[in-house]
Amino acid sequence: MRHYPKAKEFTGQKQPYPAKESEMDPVPQTELLHYKPAQKLVDKVAIITGGDSGIGRSVAIGFSMEGANVAIIYNENDDDADETQRLCEMRGTKCLVIKADLRHSEECKRAVLETVAEFGSLNILVNNAAYQMAQKEFEEITEEQLRRTFDTNILGYFFMAQAALPYLHEGDSIINTGSIVGQTGIPILIDYSSTKGAIHSFTKSLALNLGEKGIRVNCVVPGPIWTPMIPGTMPIEEVQNFGHEVALARPGQPEELAPAYILLASDDGSFMTGSFIHVTGGKLSSD
Repeated sequence: MRHYPKAKEFTGQKQPYPAKESEMDPVPQTELLHYKPAQKLVDKVAIITGGDSGIGRSVAIGFSMEGANVAIIYNENDDDADETQRLCEMRGTKCLVIKADLRHSEECKRAVLETVAEFGSLNILVNNAAYQMAQKEFEEITEEQLRRTFDTNILGYFFMAQAALPYLHEGDSIINTGSIVGQTGIPILIDYSSTKGAIHSFTKSLALNLGEKGIRVNCVVPGPIWTPMIPGTMPIEEVQNFGHEVALARPGQPEELAPAYILLASDDGSFMTGSFIHVTGGKLSSD
């Protein structure tokens, strides 16, 4: 079993946004080195937004280990995206890298078309890209920040699902990344937590809408996870002792979430739709 750092081992690291995974201390654990694949996604094609680092990188690697070809969509960090491609292709499948701004519907359509042109089909959409920026005072959330957060975190999910839907068939799936703060709230991320609550409702409603087509729509609900978003957007006092509030007294590592996405993408999750998998380290929505 790998060692996962406790909250008390995290220092107050800050990086300018967007933070780079390779410069984090400790570097997030994303490679699923102890995961045992079982060919659950052979011949499948997946798109993963926000796939350059953090949770998205681990999901891309996990899907590759299970036999899927993947397309990762990212917005800014070229080096992180290239490293994710390398790590996926080490597992013997193909990884297409697409740079796009998912706040715009035409960019979402382009990304889907490029994926289908490369691989010939599409079976899995993982909506994972997100933006956040902490503000201690509610009045400090500018209109520009508010629109960027909503455009990225919920409109981007809508646009990607609409773009992917013509290529999805019975047995295929859409997996959204929610957040525990979409249920509990958090005082320094009011706009972000609002979008995560919207993602949860989006998941339920879209699952009902697509049920007759046999397309499953589910959501993974992370707790505090050690990704570039944390040192890049959170106050230094929040980065110190990060994840201390959960039962396991530590943040999760991205690789600890990937198996939940694999379950929802594979036939193992064939009777799951409108479902939420909480991977929170013991941070309960009722807190």
